[in-house]
Amino acid sequence: MPSPNLFARWAGWGPYLQSVLRIVAAFIFLQAGTMKLFAWPAGMPPDGSTAELLSQVGIAGVLEVLGGGLLMLGLFTRPVAFVLSGEMAVAYFQIFAAQSIWPVMNNGVSPALYCFVWLYFSAAGAGPWSLDAKWRKMPSLRLTILALFAGGG
Repeated sequence: MPSPNLFARWAGWGPYLQSVLRIVAAFIFLQAGTMKLFAWPAGMPPDGSTAELLSQVGIAGVLEVLGGGLLMLGLFTRPVAFVLSGEMAVAYFQIFAAQSIWPVMNNGVSPALYCFVWLYFSAAGAGPWSLDAKWRKMPSLRLTILALFAGGG
């Protein structure tokens, strides 16, 4: 039987695995947006096209690219994750639930999971491997990031 010390050490990895989950989920999520906007790594089914930028699908692509990028970095995680959770709830009920309420039956597993993964990060935060964590520890980083977003680049 493994020693209790092993379990204690493994439990200590929880916050770091929180960061890993955020990074991996955001990387995969970002690809849904690049598919919609840039046809990369592939275009949208069925014909490999891209979305009209000002269409609902195009706006979803913008949210997925910008939000996915921010979540990968762990920057503004709580508000961004909350918005993306809402986007995924709308996607699920607007597109997938009309076919069946069951995600495995309506191909809505991804939006259903992302809805709750992003909802979790909106409450739990980004974890220790994030710019949000660095932000709290380094006031000079706050000023640099705010200047970049304010256009003072």
